Amino acid sequence: MIAHPKLSVLKSSMEILQHFTETKNPTSHFISLEGIEACGKSTHITGLKDYFLKKGFAVTIVREPGGTIFGEQLRQAILSSQFPIPPIAEAYLFASSRAQLLAEKILPLLSQDRQIVICDRFIDSSISYQGVARNLGVATILDIHKYPPLNVLPHFTFYVKINLETSFRRQELRNSKKDYFEAEKVDFYKKIIEGYEQAAQLFPQRIKTIDGEQEVSLVFGQIIKHLQHINWPHKL
Repeated sequence: MIAHPKLSVLKSSMEILQHFTETKNPTSHFISLEGIEACGKSTHITGLKDYFLKKGFAVTIVREPGGTIFGEQLRQAILSSQFPIPPIAEAYLFASSRAQLLAEKILPLLSQDRQIVICDRFIDSSISYQGVARNLGVATILDIHKYPPLNVLPHFTFYVKINLETSFRRQELRNSKKDYFEAEKVDFYKKIIEGYEQAAQLFPQRIKTIDGEQEVSLVFGQIIKHLQHINWPHKL
């Protein structure tokens, strides 16, 4: 019997997952938001910031690539590139930015009490964009990330799922110049969505898929619903 290709990919990837971990400070949490272009991440990140500030947490918002001087310089170089970047170079550039962000900001913050770090994209973007859409393979991305500090994962990830028609319509409404990834074709976006589906299968406890096609308040309500059962530490 021949194994289904996607199942084989997931099986090989699962073997690498033992290398990954989360930070252990129970009073602080690391949250990431994911999705294709124009899914509404920024809006919900702002909402989460207000939600946690009201609970008495210190909140830090970072983005990928970026979040540090080093990372922001890489971001500018990647997103403004006028020439194709080899997929493996993309993967290592994003991983480099991520490692610096973890070492310089995320991990020091999470070692303190009552900190919330919210990241606009993280490892799941690499799985989707470079692992699947660029055909490097999910296992390749996981292998790159199995070494500290890249092996630290968010506690919660919200994948705001929208269809391609919604994404393209919202991008048109922005009426802004498309960056390196936004300028890609339909087939690339289809593969990104497939990549997020694979990531959600690999990390079912961490990644929560949110229906992003609804009204903004309803989408945000879904996110909060997943957080309400958490026994957040009381404000001191």
